[in-house]
Amino acid sequence: MTRLELIGITKQYPGVRANDGIDLKVSPGQIHAILGENGAGKSTLMKIIYGATRPDAGQVAWNGREVEVASPAQARQLGISMVYQHFSLFDTLTAAENIWLGLDKAQSLAEVTERTRAVSATYGLHVDPARPVHTLSVGERQRVEIIRALLTKPQLLILDEPTSVLTPQAVESLFVTLRQLSSEGCAILYISHKLHEIRSLCHHCTVLRAGRVVGEVDPQQETNASLSRLMIGADAPTLTAREGRRGAPVLRVAGLSLPQQDPFGITLKDIGLEVAAGEIVGVAGVSGNGQQELLAALSGEDARAATGTLRLFEQDISHAPPGRRRIAGLHFVPEERLGRGAVPTMSLAMNTLLTRTEAVGPGGWLRQGVARRLAERLIERFRVKAPGPDAPARTLSGGNLQKFIVGREIDASPRLLIVAQPTWGVDVGAAAQIRGELLRLRNQGCALLVFSEELDELFEICDRLHVIAQGRLSPSLPIATATREQVGEWMSGLWPMEEAVDAQA
Repeated sequence: MTRLELIGITKQYPGVRANDGIDLKVSPGQIHAILGENGAGKSTLMKIIYGATRPDAGQVAWNGREVEVASPAQARQLGISMVYQHFSLFDTLTAAENIWLGLDKAQSLAEVTERTRAVSATYGLHVDPARPVHTLSVGERQRVEIIRALLTKPQLLILDEPTSVLTPQAVESLFVTLRQLSSEGCAILYISHKLHEIRSLCHHCTVLRAGRVVGEVDPQQETNASLSRLMIGADAPTLTAREGRRGAPVLRVAGLSLPQQDPFGITLKDIGLEVAAGEIVGVAGVSGNGQQELLAALSGEDARAATGTLRLFEQDISHAPPGRRRIAGLHFVPEERLGRGAVPTMSLAMNTLLTRTEAVGPGGWLRQGVARRLAERLIERFRVKAPGPDAPARTLSGGNLQKFIVGREIDASPRLLIVAQPTWGVDVGAAAQIRGELLRLRNQGCALLVFSEELDELFEICDRLHVIAQGRLSPSLPIATATREQVGEWMSGLWPMEEAVDAQA
């Protein structure tokens, strides 16, 4: 018996055919990977299955019967649940209230709260049900989405980049959950750019390119290289990282302590770090351990730091607003793409104005032609799949929007670049491109501070590494002597005195 069958699914948007005659079959208990580059049509196809988007042509069959899935509510009634790459949560509601909205209202909010706590504990997806969503980090919001989906007890679970901001330990816990669901007959559609995850977890893999099916394979019989070739039609670009030449200090943070701004925030405790020209310093850690608070203090969004605790090129910037820090050479890429990195309804051209001033003339007049040419340059240089500079940011796939936002700041030739989750949700080719651009910046003398929950990424590009846990920052650890096991231990806040680390290094 087939749980889900798609026949000839086609969806056309202005300037792009997202899905072009796609056929797909998913069996009960099967963990079925959907693999493809950014913009290949994966998310559009999943939204069609979930009823969030209507196809222009094609049929959907559910448990052997043709159906028309007109809305997510109807999809959930059928037994289809989805975890989006871009979260569908209400910021002003609590985690439990957001979960309750997607469930049968026969259950009370109190019952859903208790079930949330139970599932959270069982599957290692820690979430406080009482916390408002606007106080949660990206990783914590993703856990809310996953828990909400699991509580529906779905027959088909769609996961769009579910592990992009989870730690390796949390990923393993999630995989245990997914294998258990599979053994109980739940079919799973799994989208990920992490090829090793697909090979480890999935039973079958359908590969999309430019909106079409270009291959179907057993991922456990493939290599990362062969899957990459199927996905992008060529070998993935290789990344060569030579050691940087460390120059003069650019950013100094000394004794930075900030009390939490809301009841669910994290207090920063005596943070100290230094980033020099020509080096990449990484910050690893489990989501929700103070990354948001430290990033806000560094970017200027939170200007409560004590005088002298933040210095850029030896100038005190502790109370400087973001604009003044940008003029001094500090550029910043937030972890949230839509809403902070870009305004969803604005065109790509207008989104360049958020951090770039080239298109602002005397008296504050906008030079729209300059903004459009800048957006065109970014689209071309960073191979962003978009109809053009007038495309609204919300119409881009998550990975392509990430390339545009990161590219916008890299293209500004910053003297200090602070970036959070630089390759979240991008395919292997785009991830290699972004990491290569970061290394190129470093080799040109830029100082970079990279916050990432991808340990492989940090080990690949960083010269030194810190770990953040419960608002405290570990001593610096040279990548040359670091191990993943050691960093994993430090994520629990268990690190030695700085003198011992220095002696070891």
